[in-house]
Amino acid sequence: QVQLVESGGGLVQYGGALRLSCAAAGSFFRINVMGWYLQATGKQRELVVRITSGGSTIYLNSVKGRFTISRDNAKNTVYLQMNSLKCEDTAVYYCNVVVTVIQEREYWGQGTQITVSS
Repeated sequence: QVQLVESGGGLVQYGGALRLSCAAAGSFFRINVMGWYLQATGKQRELVVRITSGGSTIYLNSVKGRFTISRDNAKNTVYLQMNSLKCEDTAVYYCNVVVTVIQEREYWGQGTQITVSS
């Protein structure tokens, strides 16, 4: 089992910044992919950004240039620096990891609310 602990969400004004973190703990051989998804009210969950163990990233177009993902492999932690926040960034953000145990498995964090006010 893998547990993901997220932190860093909250209320921020338009143009502000927040930093999310997600720490993975448990039994696994390797964390292959770490990432963040968002789910706005009434909408489907969608990928914000993901980063592989080799450092390759994929970003949602609307966050490119504003959000930056990073990971600390020694701490099994992924971060999301969110700058120049917009009202449309308001959503619940979920941490996601894909780990190798015997085979690949996917785990989700509990979600953290980010609200951007105008």
